[in-house]
Amino acid sequence: MFKLSEIKELIKLLDQTSSVHELEIESEGMKLAIRKPDRTEAEGMAIQAAPYAYPFTPAPQPHSPQHTAPAVAAEIPAAPQQPASTEGALHKIVSPMVGTFYTAASPETPSFVNVGDRVSEKSTVCIIEAMKLMNELEAEVRGEIVSVLAENGQLVEYGQPLFLVKPE
Repeated sequence: MFKLSEIKELIKLLDQTSSVHELEIESEGMKLAIRKPDRTEAEGMAIQAAPYAYPFTPAPQPHSPQHTAPAVAAEIPAAPQQPASTEGALHKIVSPMVGTFYTAASPETPSFVNVGDRVSEKSTVCIIEAMKLMNELEAEVRGEIVSVLAENGQLVEYGQPLFLVKPE
């Protein structure tokens, strides 16, 4: 089993190197993979992307079918669904990293955006906290916020949709 301190140290080391972009480690039937975002993923974002670790499934133990390691499953709350007919026309604002989603700069301030608000390409829509860094996420498109898909304080994954925007 990987210790959290070891994972954090690996992420920090990967972030500090420019020659290594992906790392995979397998130990005792567990697999850990860490990857930096591609340049193409990072372009257009006004924030500094942090490396992320994505979920893994324990490898089956071939020598003992009765004593296989149980699958680890994280319970992720279901995001509100939009009708399929309108979802295709909507722009998804997705998380560029793993982190904690915040709707406002502090608990005392109002949310950056709410459903029905109009945004421009440079409008800040939320903050993603990753590795003690607060990263502001911009809307990327001009339009109207149709849905907020994450809850304040929720852990979000890389690529997870956070907002749906009806482009103008």
